[in-house]
Amino acid sequence: MNDSKPRHDGRQPHQLRPVRLQRRFTRYAEGSVLVCFGHTQVLCNASIENKVPGFLRGSGKGWVTSEYGMLPRSTHTRSDREAAKGKQSGRTMEIQRLIGRCLRAAVDLSLLGERTITVDCDVIQADGGTRTASVTGASLAVFDAITRAAASSDLSEPDRAGLQKAFKESVAAISVGLYEGRALLDLNYEEDSDCEADMNLAMLASGGFVELQATAEGRAFHRDELDQCIGLAHDGMLQLQALQAQLMADSDRLEVSLP
Repeated sequence: MNDSKPRHDGRQPHQLRPVRLQRRFTRYAEGSVLVCFGHTQVLCNASIENKVPGFLRGSGKGWVTSEYGMLPRSTHTRSDREAAKGKQSGRTMEIQRLIGRCLRAAVDLSLLGERTITVDCDVIQADGGTRTASVTGASLAVFDAITRAAASSDLSEPDRAGLQKAFKESVAAISVGLYEGRALLDLNYEEDSDCEADMNLAMLASGGFVELQATAEGRAFHRDELDQCIGLAHDGMLQLQALQAQLMADSDRLEVSLP
């Protein structure tokens, strides 16, 4: 198998799609990021409320959670809003739980205080990798929301100092899979819908993995193929975290991109 053979969109197997992170995309949210992986576009808005779920009341700890949804015309045909159906799909619930788990791994909940950060991840346009784009954009949105909250003059000095340290490190996510016998990084819809195996990974900036989802779609995969896919994903997430780091280091910078 020729691993150097270009993919349908011209990329090499190890290449990400063009990536763009644009912060402060909306006016009112404490943290707002538009994240684009190729044609996939997700708006991540982070909101902070001075309350926590019942099981955390009086604990001094905070909570980070997520809601995920696809806009009706984010795909080739219009889909009904889940609110109109009266319930969320199993896919939606699985994805928003994934995003929430990844974000909580990046935050010290004991330093957050009794506050809840909710990140709304709304898919504007879908071309594969919406959950991984959501995690990557939401991480930056949470960082910005915590940074903004820590700058409030209404806080006591100890509370401000705690909030400033509540965001531990960024988390990024990427898809990888086996398509036509090759391991490919950052699958678009065409590849994802016809792949032999599909994987989604999330990793902290310190190198620890938060999530590893792997499913055989067309055939069982072997250990060497799994190792190859993990290696591709690891290198891809390092590139995403480098983009996140550029924005986190410069509060005045609004956008970064990877051609």
